[in-house]
Amino acid sequence: MPLVITEKQHLRNNKEMAKELKELTPRSVNYSQWYQDLVIKADLAENSAVRGCMVIKPYGYAIWEKMQRILDDMFKETGHVNAYFPLLIPKSFLSKEAEHVEGFAKECAVVTHYRLKTNHDGTGVVVDPAAKLEEELIIRPTSETIIWNTYRNWIQSYRDLPILCNQWANVMRWEMRTRLFLRTAEFLWQEGHTAHATQEEAEIEAKKMQGVYANFAENYMAMPVIKGVKSASERFAGALDTYTIEAMMQDGKALQAGTSHFLGQNFGKAFDVTFIDKNGKSDYAWATSWGVSTRLIGALIMSHSDDNGLVLPPHLAPIQVVIVPIYRSAEQLAQISEKVDGIVAKLKALGISVKYDDADNKKPGWKFAEYELKGVPVRLAMGGRDLENNTIEVMRRDTLEKETVTCDNIETYVQNLLEEIQKNIFQKALDHRTEKTITVDTYEEFKEKIEEGYFIMAHWDGTPETEEQVKNETKATIRCIPLEGDKTPGKCMVTGKPSAQRVLFARAY
Repeated sequence: MPLVITEKQHLRNNKEMAKELKELTPRSVNYSQWYQDLVIKADLAENSAVRGCMVIKPYGYAIWEKMQRILDDMFKETGHVNAYFPLLIPKSFLSKEAEHVEGFAKECAVVTHYRLKTNHDGTGVVVDPAAKLEEELIIRPTSETIIWNTYRNWIQSYRDLPILCNQWANVMRWEMRTRLFLRTAEFLWQEGHTAHATQEEAEIEAKKMQGVYANFAENYMAMPVIKGVKSASERFAGALDTYTIEAMMQDGKALQAGTSHFLGQNFGKAFDVTFIDKNGKSDYAWATSWGVSTRLIGALIMSHSDDNGLVLPPHLAPIQVVIVPIYRSAEQLAQISEKVDGIVAKLKALGISVKYDDADNKKPGWKFAEYELKGVPVRLAMGGRDLENNTIEVMRRDTLEKETVTCDNIETYVQNLLEEIQKNIFQKALDHRTEKTITVDTYEEFKEKIEEGYFIMAHWDGTPETEEQVKNETKATIRCIPLEGDKTPGKCMVTGKPSAQRVLFARAY
């Protein structure tokens, strides 16, 4: 029996319905709790039975799938191919590149045995002490070592180069303080690993992939980023240079959204990956690695969402348009559904993902609140009066504005609206970053403004000692040395010593 409601009932206070469904902690009260509430309430992820690990639920995974599909196409357009390498890495491999192992040693999960056996008292299973591995295996925290050990067998001549491989995988880093998507012990990511014949080629590759990440962040995630180079103390373990994209979240904190590393010949030397160059001389291969992870979902949430729920950019929303019927009778529902079927077909023909929710187990007010919570960019609603007038109600998630429009050419209207929403979400985030980014010349002003959640451009003398002092005294770190912007020399805000250019300081996730 279909659910029968009146036009008046569907106008029930949407805020009341939303509160019943969501009950999110306001951002202004507790931003961290708001984030946690939203991840759970929007059905993105939840904590698992394994400490520090999460279950990514279908709606959250659908967002990751869209990210993955788009990034994978971008990688292949730049000449990369996918491969897969083992999850388990011999411990000895991590000892071959000293800086690399030092960077990950405290986060490694270690496999020591290969068999269980039934406990003698029948209470379950125990580790079989006789099944101890001769060499322990590390669950990959990252794959440079296992991949470069493999590349040694693939590379003999310059004709074998470049190798441009990417891997979609999971990794394990034993985090002590975890937060869904942003920092978990196990997470999903992609890791590119390339080998080149020259330093120049490798450096071009590392910078190119930083550009790919920036393109994805801004044009798909609608998240403005600052491209830069990490300071020596913030580099990836084993890298000569780390290129990063840094984004500002709504609370003024920075989030490292993607990194690309120029590894020099460190891994080529560590794993004896040599090749004969064009002049007949032997040389070590040059390396890069680069990656983004499911923390991008956390970035997406914190860049755009509000106290009503998710705000998803249309380019990444699993459902771009939802259509909800409002009807008085089964006959009226049938008439609305017939009308909506044509609209759905036209939207899908334009490549727009659309859901028609005619389920009779929830009232329209509940559905409105649910799809608002889930960040669906455009909601269409059609009732009896709309049917008579050939109109439909349109609500955009980014501004919550509603209007009634004709059904004629509705597919073109919606297509244009989705692009407008995408641009508006980006501009809002960019305006926020611009408003919260300042230039500071004194350490006293720096300390004051960092408490207020600003991105701060300030001079630094280039020493790790000064960098560490600022970190210890203010909890702010150098996010990057920007590739673009003000490169005017000056004096360090802390020591007064010469500074080559301003760098970006912020507190970060």
